[in-house]
Formats: sequence, C-alpha cells, structure tokens
Amino acid sequence: MSSYVNRCILVIDDEPDLCRVVKIALEQLKSWKILTTESAQAGLAQAQTQQPDVILLDLTLSNGDGLSLLQSLKTNLTTQSIPVILFTATEPSSDSLNFDPANVAGAILKPFNVLQLADRIIEQLGW
Repeated sequence: MSSYVNRCILVIDDEPDLCRVVKIALEQLKSWKILTTESAQAGLAQAQTQQPDVILLDLTLSNGDGLSLLQSLKTNLTTQSIPVILFTATEPSSDSLNFDPANVAGAILKPFNVLQLADRIIEQLGW
C-alpha cells in the first residue's frame, strides 16, 4: 500500500469552480479527502481544526492575502508542520512575492492538467 493513501488535502482558492474540479478529480483519482475554502480566514481555521496532510494555497486570494495566510500557517504551532504547495497562476518568486521559499513544499502553476495534479502533489511531497 502506498504512503499517499487516505490523505486529506485542504484547497484554499477563491475560484469556486476550480475548487470543485480539484475536489472531484482528487477524490475520484486517489480517494483522498478534499476540503475546500475560498477565504484566508476560513482556510486558517480549517487547517487548525482538520490538520490536513497538505495545503494547496492560492497566493492571490481576492478576499484575503495569501502571503499573510502562509505566514500565519507557518508561525502557528498547530499548523506550522503542514506542507504548503502554492497554487498560483504566476511563477512564484521569493523576490517578487516576498515569501521565504523554505516555507513551501512546491508550486503548481495554473492552468494545470487535472489528471496529473495528484502525481504532481505526490512528487512534490515525496509521498
């Protein structure tokens, strides 16, 4: 049995259609439990209570600052060890986005191939 079965992933993205597609694809392809939220505040609360195995985080949330959320996740004792994969339409750069690359496990650029998404997550986390 692979080490990536029975995983829980929290998707924090302000695009509801994208959240739905990711949820359906990962639940169908890998039988993972997928939690979704469209706001930074709700994302932090879910991360604290649900303790997902990984967080897919959009840095450009329209209703909250993704960078501030990343910082909150990494400084909170309850969530600091949860790997975060950036989920973004622009190539992340520590210079342009002012974040510490050591705080992220990887990045997935939008648009992405939904059939390859699970493999990208597994690859970036070394599952």
